[in-house]
Amino acid sequence: MPTTRRSFIAGASLTGGLGALPFSALGAAVAAPAAEPDFGPKIGQALLSRNENPYGPAPSALRAIAETSKMGCYYADRGLMRLTAMIAERHGVTPAQVVVGAGSTEILCAIALAWGREGAILCPDLFWDTTVIYGERQGITSIRVPLTTDMNVDLPAMAAKAPDGVALIQLCNPNNPTGVLIEPAALRSFAAQVTPHATLLVDEAYNELTDRPEDNAMVDLVRGGADVIVCRTFSKIYGMAGLRVGYAITSEANAKRIQSHLMSFGGNLAGLAAAIASYDDTPFLTQSRAAVLEGRAMILDAVAKAGLTALPSQTNFVFVKVPDADALRDAMGQRGISIRGTYGEWKGYSRVSTGRMEDVSRYAAALPELTQKLWG
Repeated sequence: MPTTRRSFIAGASLTGGLGALPFSALGAAVAAPAAEPDFGPKIGQALLSRNENPYGPAPSALRAIAETSKMGCYYADRGLMRLTAMIAERHGVTPAQVVVGAGSTEILCAIALAWGREGAILCPDLFWDTTVIYGERQGITSIRVPLTTDMNVDLPAMAAKAPDGVALIQLCNPNNPTGVLIEPAALRSFAAQVTPHATLLVDEAYNELTDRPEDNAMVDLVRGGADVIVCRTFSKIYGMAGLRVGYAITSEANAKRIQSHLMSFGGNLAGLAAAIASYDDTPFLTQSRAAVLEGRAMILDAVAKAGLTALPSQTNFVFVKVPDADALRDAMGQRGISIRGTYGEWKGYSRVSTGRMEDVSRYAAALPELTQKLWG
């Protein structure tokens, strides 16, 4: 669907279907608070540091939350079963092959513990490694493989290490924080090489934002019987980061193993209700994706105007090459614009997320000026 910053979306308001709301208002369920809010951006802050999607939750999700909130005194088991069945049906697997958790984070942490106790976790040295770090704090071992010089995941180098006492190989595709996609043919070839030795975990948190989501997905490997786990989340395209719903698709045996290490049970009623209501909400998903991609294009345009370059992104964030990521973060912060600083040793890359159009516009306006001010 073609969009511009002045685009309007079809439908109705939050109380009666999709409404005629501009992208900048799509995620605004209530008026701006008079006092500092407990959740979301601070007053006046452009929050572009956390890969959130302010265009969600969908109106359908918000209605479901409102309608089911009075049932919050009950455990959510049946809702969990329903969402599990919906996910299984869409992906052509059985419900026993699906694990739903409190965000994909809980599932990834459970996998780190379950597999990490049997052998090492093999992973790139730059990816979303929070859950691997969690496992390391519990005593597991990781083997980290450097990225290539062009910031791609080095699949041949990882494949060479797969037989070396490795129980799990973990990838994020597209990668975070780089935003770079591993081409599906290369990833499928890699899976065929390594799965005789170890389980392959592919975190597909940003899959729905890629150019070809179906082609880039690895669920077909699960259906084909490969030792693969695919993780997805409602945090990104669905705009439900704070509602904490994620899931894994894998073999029945792997699913049981993951479930045995989950730290919660029964599910979050509000999150499950929202996920059930919006899972098949195609109009919202189309609009959400279009808004994210428009914001990404605005960022890339600003990068070019600033005389900078960025890695090719297939996500809702951009990894911009700069002389000093922390210096840019601090300068943006002085203007109320929140972006990420240095990741480990990669001080020459700055990650900025898409967000509300007015916030992305603030970043886009500031980047050329600050680039000139900081580095001439």
